[in-house]
Amino acid sequence: MFRPLLFFTVLALLPALCAHASSLAGYSHTAWNGRHGAPSDVMQFTQTPDGWLWVSSPNGLFRFDGVDFERMTSVQGHALHTESTLGLLTTRDGKLWVGGRFGGISVFGDGRVRRFAQAEGLPRSSVLTMTEGPDGTVWVCTGAGLSYLSPGANRFRQVGKNEGLQEKRAHQVLFDRNGRQWVAAVGGIYFRDPGATQFRRAWPYIELMAMAEAPDGTLWASDGVNKHYRVRAEAPEGNPRPQAEFGGTGALFDREGNIWILRRNVLERRVAPYVGNSAKPAQLTRQNGMSGSLAQTVFEDKEGNIWIGTSGGIDRLRRNRLHSVALDTPFDRPSVVADHNAGVIIGDWHHPLRRYTAAGPHESLGRMKITTAYRANNGDIWFASPSERWRRSAAGTLTRLPHPDQWSGHVALAMTIDGRGRMWLSLSRLGLFEINGTEWTRNLRVPDTAALALITDERGRAWASFPNNRIAMIDGEQVQVFGEADGLQLGNVQSLLADGERVWAGGQRGWAWYDGRRWHRPNMLDGRPIRGVSGIVRLANGELWLYGSDGISRIPADAVQRMLAQPESPLPYERFDALDGLVGSAEQIAPLPSMAQSTDGRLWFATASEVASLDPASIARNPRPPPVQVLSLRAGDVTYAAQPSVDLPLGQRDLRIAYTALGLAMPERVRFRYKLEGFDEHWRDAGTRREAVYTNLAPGDYRFRVIAANEDGVWNEVGASVELSLPPRFVETGWFRLLVLVLIAALLAGAYRLRVRQLSARLQYRMQERLAERERIARGLHDTLLQSVQGLILSFHHQTRSLPVGPEEREKIERTLDLADDLLAEGRDCITGLRGARAPEDLGLALASYGEALLQHRFTATINGQPQALMPGLCEEVQMIVREALFNASRHARAHRVELIIDYRRDRLNLTVRDDGCGMSPTVAREGRSGHYGIVGMNERAQAIGARYTLVSTPGQGTTVTLDVPAERAYQPLPSPTLLERLRQRRRPSVEAA
Repeated sequence: MFRPLLFFTVLALLPALCAHASSLAGYSHTAWNGRHGAPSDVMQFTQTPDGWLWVSSPNGLFRFDGVDFERMTSVQGHALHTESTLGLLTTRDGKLWVGGRFGGISVFGDGRVRRFAQAEGLPRSSVLTMTEGPDGTVWVCTGAGLSYLSPGANRFRQVGKNEGLQEKRAHQVLFDRNGRQWVAAVGGIYFRDPGATQFRRAWPYIELMAMAEAPDGTLWASDGVNKHYRVRAEAPEGNPRPQAEFGGTGALFDREGNIWILRRNVLERRVAPYVGNSAKPAQLTRQNGMSGSLAQTVFEDKEGNIWIGTSGGIDRLRRNRLHSVALDTPFDRPSVVADHNAGVIIGDWHHPLRRYTAAGPHESLGRMKITTAYRANNGDIWFASPSERWRRSAAGTLTRLPHPDQWSGHVALAMTIDGRGRMWLSLSRLGLFEINGTEWTRNLRVPDTAALALITDERGRAWASFPNNRIAMIDGEQVQVFGEADGLQLGNVQSLLADGERVWAGGQRGWAWYDGRRWHRPNMLDGRPIRGVSGIVRLANGELWLYGSDGISRIPADAVQRMLAQPESPLPYERFDALDGLVGSAEQIAPLPSMAQSTDGRLWFATASEVASLDPASIARNPRPPPVQVLSLRAGDVTYAAQPSVDLPLGQRDLRIAYTALGLAMPERVRFRYKLEGFDEHWRDAGTRREAVYTNLAPGDYRFRVIAANEDGVWNEVGASVELSLPPRFVETGWFRLLVLVLIAALLAGAYRLRVRQLSARLQYRMQERLAERERIARGLHDTLLQSVQGLILSFHHQTRSLPVGPEEREKIERTLDLADDLLAEGRDCITGLRGARAPEDLGLALASYGEALLQHRFTATINGQPQALMPGLCEEVQMIVREALFNASRHARAHRVELIIDYRRDRLNLTVRDDGCGMSPTVAREGRSGHYGIVGMNERAQAIGARYTLVSTPGQGTTVTLDVPAERAYQPLPSPTLLERLRQRRRPSVEAA
């Protein structure tokens, strides 16, 4: 319902009403003003299908999700045509229509915007209200008259004299349940039936501004000042002078049939019948919390909440699930006990003992200062005060039983009657008494303090709970006291309930149950204990209700059964608290128990000053899953509006995602779960938090999803989502990783080559030292031993010539001298071996000389490539292998030609000895001849220097011996040759020796 445009018609305000009115019992009231970001001077409300509540005001257009107000300068990415908004409308196709105070309309939907102004036939005047007709036509009331836009049309058309209306200000259009169109305009109310073209004037024939249709079809209209009239198509008989039937500047009928009346500085709620009802209307005023001094507009959303726009802000009235007992003065620690007729009896220190039902208070039972009450199994109801007890029989007879003088004056805390018919009464500071007729006996076998709760189980045993975690079971003369050793961990035990063979107990630290052997504590699903439990009720359907300091908890029947079978299983529960209309919390000392169930199944809850009730069989539920939206994304210092996909800037790794769910009734209980696909493996439970935070995200593509549940756990499983793309920085790309791998490989290769050079240099230095030592030994042998032996041979040869010996003796002497010459030659060879090669060319020359001396004209030698310095010690081993191959060719091959090829290659040193002799068998080529070790020795020497040795021979086709030494083992490391040197090496001809 819109606020009547008082500034057009009213110059002064009427005095505020002074009559007393009751408060809005049964509703939870919340007010928002400028401190909460709410707009002031609120004009109209509307709600779009996505759940947003839209608010128009002279200060701009606002939207509200139940938690935060947001001032909108654009909608769906399109700018508003004005900042001063007035008329609002949501059409059935989901489009949002926004009218300006100074004219013009913007229509938002499907990500697009349409604007209407004078060029599109819309008068240049304030857009007061907008209404959609049954056929989809939009009717716009402006300060210049009534216009309409037909479906599919691009221009507005003006309604005027041709249709029976004056072309002056129109206030409101309304289509009733029968499709009849009503127009509030200058001069009165006009109407026309479906299909008609002409409007007719309705009665009363006065100017009225704001219309509302009642559930019975009656049309009511206000004059915009403070009067509501009944509107009729035809004047009553005699055309009497119209009389206002109730006040107000505007009204709204809600889904329950209540009427909400705007009365300047008051919002008034009435129930049917709206006229002539003697009940005092409930009112919301500035004095009891309304956000502003003037109530200007009222609106009902899809969840049944009532929204009031005021001069100072916005108010919401939400129907409570709990119904409070209405009193002129609050209770003073009331006691509640069920009676026989679907109600309860409530008493305290100041109010009369009275019977109540869900409909309200009933007859009074007299004044008694009640501190506890108890209903016995036989139907009698007992009340106790510090000085006396009363018994009310099922027939309603009330009997007074005074306390003995010595026990009088102490507060009665609890009472019960056991299976033997004896009453147990707990008195403060005295303890537990057993009453048998007029005989009072203090029980000394239980803890010596007053019991906080007393019950009797189905076996007639009395149970008493005490402070400090103790419970006593009294079975005739037998008493068993339970404590921590029995599994009890409740602190002060404040409530007991007998449930068949099972006993339930509640206390400061939670609640537990006794299975006949020991006490068990539940494992609550959220990990939070239900504290301060002073009331326990088990319903016939198996549900368990607990009333404690945190509110009321409902545990479903199936969860209770699962818990009893598996005590460690997580236990779900539902909480009811101040959001549901509970004022205060459960009493923790007296009177107890704080909860009772009437015979109609209704539950009653007592606080320090209030009593509320709830029917567990008909709890109002919200079946609507809340619409979910992603609002924005923040990366670094930049905020991005939510789009289906968002590309984030380079280098951003920290992300904040704001989201919401449009549950306007109880946004405090809307719960969220979210998941970043590509990062999260499972859903995250965010509780009521409306922001997701991620840090150090890796580059890549992600999908953020969020779902929500309303206050009754109805989940929107589809939720909302947004695609995210985080581009990698250069250092995070595959190319950079490849480059790093290449650099690492190059560094490792360089380090390896450096290490090889270091080791080679160290080995070369050691070999040079060794060669130097060998040369010194060789020089010493040559200059001393060999010279001396040579001189000795010459001297002996000279002396033998002068000896008178025969031919045979001389021949023996000559053979001896020949042996000495051979020995001297071997010595020279050993000295030569000790000295080693002097230059790279020495290997080829030495082997060529050896082959020529051994084979003469049958031998040729070829040297390819640039001779290089060989590793120390390798040259001798290579010479020994090649000399052995040449020796075998000369001795055994009977070859006509023997060829030696030395090839200095970049990657290896290759030596080949090839002959065209008789060859040998494969077995001899592989294993050598028995008693000969030449072939075996060549193979062993090749393995020792890390070379590859091959011998290929076929009988009658010659033999080829090949020796391959890898470059890193053969050559001494040298600086890498330049490109010019490489070219020269390629062009250098091979050296051939024959």
